[in-house]
Amino acid sequence: MIRLWPSSPVGRRRAGVSLAGLATLLLALFAATLFQPWRERLTFQVFDAYQRLAPRAATDPAVAVVDIDEASIAALGQWPWPRGTVADLVDRLGGMGAAAIAFDMSFSEPDRTSLDQAVTRLRNMGASINLPDGGAALNSDAAFAAAIARNPVVLGVALNNETRTPPPKPRAGFAFGGSDPLSYLPHFTGSIGNIAPLTAAATGIGSFSFVPSSDNIVRTMPLVVATEEGLFPALNVEALRVAQGASSFVLRSTDASGELGGSGGAMTALKVGTLSAPTDADGRLWLHFSGMPRMPVIPAADVLDPTKAAVIEPEISGRIVLIGTSAIGLRDIVATPISRSWPGVKVHAEVIDQIINQSFLTRPDWAPGAELTVAVLASVVLIGIVALLGPVLSSLGLGLLLAAVAGLSWISFNRFGLLLDPVLPVLCLIAVFGLTAPLLIALTNREKLFVRSAFGRYLSPTLVDRLSDDPSALRLGGEARELTVLFSDIRGFTTLSERLDPTALTALLNGFLTPMTDVLLAHEATIDKYIGDAIMAFWNAPLEIEGHERKACLAALAMAEAVERMNRERGSEIRIGVGLHRGMACVGNLGSIQRFSYSAIGDTVNLASRVEGLTKQYGVSIAVTEAVRAAVSEATGEDLAFLELDRVRVVGRAAPVALFALLGDENQARQPAFYDWRLAHEAFLAAYRAGDFATATTRLAALRTRAEPGLQGLYEQYHERITNLLAKPPGPDWDGVYTAKSK
Repeated sequence: MIRLWPSSPVGRRRAGVSLAGLATLLLALFAATLFQPWRERLTFQVFDAYQRLAPRAATDPAVAVVDIDEASIAALGQWPWPRGTVADLVDRLGGMGAAAIAFDMSFSEPDRTSLDQAVTRLRNMGASINLPDGGAALNSDAAFAAAIARNPVVLGVALNNETRTPPPKPRAGFAFGGSDPLSYLPHFTGSIGNIAPLTAAATGIGSFSFVPSSDNIVRTMPLVVATEEGLFPALNVEALRVAQGASSFVLRSTDASGELGGSGGAMTALKVGTLSAPTDADGRLWLHFSGMPRMPVIPAADVLDPTKAAVIEPEISGRIVLIGTSAIGLRDIVATPISRSWPGVKVHAEVIDQIINQSFLTRPDWAPGAELTVAVLASVVLIGIVALLGPVLSSLGLGLLLAAVAGLSWISFNRFGLLLDPVLPVLCLIAVFGLTAPLLIALTNREKLFVRSAFGRYLSPTLVDRLSDDPSALRLGGEARELTVLFSDIRGFTTLSERLDPTALTALLNGFLTPMTDVLLAHEATIDKYIGDAIMAFWNAPLEIEGHERKACLAALAMAEAVERMNRERGSEIRIGVGLHRGMACVGNLGSIQRFSYSAIGDTVNLASRVEGLTKQYGVSIAVTEAVRAAVSEATGEDLAFLELDRVRVVGRAAPVALFALLGDENQARQPAFYDWRLAHEAFLAAYRAGDFATATTRLAALRTRAEPGLQGLYEQYHERITNLLAKPPGPDWDGVYTAKSK
């Protein structure tokens, strides 16, 4: 006789727990389906938390925002401004070299402040008004349209299903394979657009409409939608198209690419110019917010201020410029995963930055099936653990399974940009454990206190316990310390990397960074970070170091020697540039609450980076500031082999800084030949700065005839400068300071 039910108490207990666990799993899956909107909202909250923990890496974006903010409204008057003012804004941006100018707003009505309308109203009232020739210039909408026509302008349109006014025909064409995207993309029947003269003049037209989630948080952005006039692009990708000079978009769909078995129509990607962005089936891009901390955000009033043009132009030139508003009263504020109050125009900036940097979040089509499979398998494993090992070990098993599910979801997000939902597996595990563990305890007559203990261990993760023991470990901030900061990188690394395959390039970098690290550590440096081929290090933190300026200089010399040794041994031709500066900086645990590292920030760090960049211009390997040279001399009573390069006004600083080349240690500095050379060099600089270019030319010629190879570039630069100054003598305010043109 075959027994369908175990006869032993242990077997019956295990069978009962297993059946109860399977029943709970089925109920949990049914409930998850029944309450899917609630579960999706919880899923969105998890994905939002991921973005707050690991926002997209900040970039130096190719996009800028011109903000119609409260200050601009206070300066120029309430919105809407006269169209002539907006036309001036467009022309200013175009003149500054904007790659594209996109309006995150529409101009759906004629300008009521236009002078031609005022003339018409006065004439209707019986006034006699005679206008000179050219009276058409009184029409500010015509002036605005002319400005739009002169510049690469993209106008915005608000698509909706509440009106029946069809949108204008898009400026771009659309190419696709497979099913017609009009059959599966979200459809809009109406729009709020721009008046006809403006529409006719625009280079591009795009939709700035958002489609928020059920909780009114913007997490996705439709890149292309269907309208009565056909396919219609979003404002952000239309601006990208105009900036690239492209004429059309290319849509990828499932039945054209073979994805999803090639059955049915659904969108997978949109290509604009040379760039491509993945989308979901409805043509939406999942947004991965960085906060755009480095993006220029310029008040509109500042753009219209001629006195600020020189400062603003570098932030506009070559960038896509989005014109929008952060003013609360203009209602272009949305909620995002990283902020409950975010200007809508910055969402478009995030989209453009993501596409340009090819940094995306995707929720793959296979994700729901994978999440269901993980939920079932993990729950079955947990049921077996509970039935076989008891509640104590099963709580550990639950913790491991939860950690595995959460870890898989987190790693997929943080490393691969995949949005895999941990909520369904976690809910199933908790539901299964929540029933089977107490049931097992009841069947084995365990005390309820043990149940609470088991759940208490489950509800108190080990990581939280460790962090709660030392809350100061997560405290942000730092202290002001005097540091010597070093920056170095490989000269011509981009060209070098183009000649090497990834394996050879990795070997080269490892072979370079390892000896450089050894040198820095041997000289008591704190290595802050590696940035590709570049290194940032500093001295005097976290521990105070006596004579840190000198140790930094000796480290730089040792780095140069190590590179020469490596070149001899490997037959390579690597050259490096090293910049040093001493000053106050903020040093400590810097970053976000979620992620931080021991680092230094401040003007001292920025200037050290600028000095390193100037080594290339002056043709020297090591450059230091006057602060470093003076500190070395004061500490020891003697110099290393310093040679003054120039007085330079670097980018971002008004006050000039004196730069010195570091050519050797104190032994070289004591050499009579070097001493004589330095005197001759200083005599040349004195004549140059005094404006005595004839004498400077004579002294420079003498220096060039016997200059070492490492200084030929320096003297060649001075030769070119003096030649230009002789041809076009400077004014009486000549001070000999050179203004650097780039970082």
